Amino acid sequence: MRGSMLKQKMMVATALSLLAGCAIAPSGSSDPANAIGNVPESVVAMAAPDQNISTARLRPEDGCYWYEHSGPVEVTLLPLRTANGNPICAARPT
Repeated sequence: MRGSMLKQKMMVATALSLLAGCAIAPSGSSDPANAIGNVPESVVAMAAPDQNISTARLRPEDGCYWYEHSGPVEVTLLPLRTANGNPICAARPT
């Protein structure tokens, strides 16, 4: 009886330690240009309606602007797009 309790506790401890590795680390970027809601007026003017500009941010991974879309089940990052459907990206340095 005692052996099965110990085995069960060890399994739970192992599962918790494995799941702890799945947590997403917060973004370490302190660049104000990448801050949520810090979008230039020129980008706001290009953006198609029905996109939440207040949650938009520039992602350094791809150099494009993304916004949070609140769906019925979850919040998803989507690319900020023009009225023509093109993604809005910052100019890349050469």
